[in-house]
Parts: sequence; C-alpha cells; structure tokens
Amino acid sequence: MKHLHKIFSKLRIFWTIILASCLLSGCVDYDVAINFESQTHGEIVQHIQLGQQFTNFSGTTVQEWLDSIKQRASQLGGRTKQLQEGEILVTIPFNNGAELEEKFNDFFNPLEKKKARPVPDLPDIKSHLSVTQSNWILAIRNQLVYDLDLRSLSVIAANGNVLLSPGSILDLDFSLNTPWGATNVETGLETLVTEKQNSQLTWKLKSGEVNHLETVFWVPSPIGIGALVIILLVALGSFLKYRLLPALGIGKRQAAV
Repeated sequence: MKHLHKIFSKLRIFWTIILASCLLSGCVDYDVAINFESQTHGEIVQHIQLGQQFTNFSGTTVQEWLDSIKQRASQLGGRTKQLQEGEILVTIPFNNGAELEEKFNDFFNPLEKKKARPVPDLPDIKSHLSVTQSNWILAIRNQLVYDLDLRSLSVIAANGNVLLSPGSILDLDFSLNTPWGATNVETGLETLVTEKQNSQLTWKLKSGEVNHLETVFWVPSPIGIGALVIILLVALGSFLKYRLLPALGIGKRQAAV
C-alpha cells in the first residue's frame, strides 16, 4: 500500500507539471475597473481575455465559468459582450457607493447568496470590497477598501513546495476611475504596484497571495453645489436690492415717481 501511495503521489506531481507547462503557454488577462462617474452613477467593468492554449486544455470548465459570469452579471442588471473567442466584456451599473459595494460582493461571492450555481474544478477565491462615504456638503469623500485572497490559485505539492506560481499565467489589474482622481493609502502591508494616469489609478494584483488595497477619492455633490449656487444667487439679489441699488439712488427715484 505504501508503495502504491508513492506511485500515485509521483503521478499526481507529474500531471501537475504537465498541466503547468500547458497553462504557461496561455495567459489569462483579467482587468477589473470601477468607473465612478458621479455621485449617482457608475459602472463595474471587467475585461477577461483567455489564451488559446488555456481554452483548449480545459474548454468545458472554462465555458461553464464564462456562462456563470454571464448569469451573475444578468442577475445584477448588467450585460456581457463577446468580443471574440475567449474574450468578454462585462458591465454592471450602480447608482451609489452602497450599491457598488453590494453588487461587487454579490458578483464575486455568488455562493454566499446562492446567486449562481458552483462551477466544478475552480479554486475558491475570497473577495470583499467596502465603500465608506461621508458628505462634506460640496463633495462626497469615499474610502474604498478591497481584499482579495488568491492563495488558492497556487498548486502545492505534498511537501509544501509551490509547483506552479499563478503569477506566471495570470495578469490581474484593478483600476479606479473617478472625476477628480484617487489617492492610494499606504497601510504598512506589502505594497502593491500602482500606476496613475490622469484620473485613473491602477493596482497590479499579485496572484497566489493576499492582496489588500485602500484608496480615498472625492466625488462632487450636485445637491450640495446646487444649494450653494442658490444661496449665492439669493445673497446677490439681496445685495443688489438693499445695498447697491439704493446706493446708486435707483430705489429713491422710483419712489419719487
């Protein structure tokens, strides 16, 4: 029995190495973007592109995964667009920070609320996003925190060694687009690589590791700005009526007539 166990262990390692060699020739690009256009409108956009070798090697599982993505997006009021074979674009709208948090977490954790059937042979990935908002009258301050555990993507041997590092086959980006840009918050944890271009901030996520990012951004408040404009117009009208016009003698002339 011990001899058979050693043989099976060696075979498992052998097939894992074969799997790794197949996957290394086909990369998976997964870009997640949050476009926070205004206080009351935004979109979660996902661009997924699978390498040809990856789709050929595990076509059935990949198709089930893509079908699950389409199902979850539809349940959350989103839409999917097939760009080409193995490449799709997913767009999910949201109306405020609370809805962004709810829809994002529902999409990436569908089994918690049983919004989608499980896909076999896929690792368990833990994802959680939180958005905290505070009203500063003219603008809304938003603090976004995202935690993504990708350790389950690593292929581990019986002795604990990593046989396949997912960083060699997965390219994961998380970006945030806001009207006034965003600021990365240093947390003291292992820093993720960030890229800033105009109003977009992008993080390079690490496959096979725990990723933690925090950012603060501001969004203009139409209600607050509108209220300020009204106050200024009322103040200007009062100034013209009770200060400027009497000083010019306009009010007195009308009274005399």
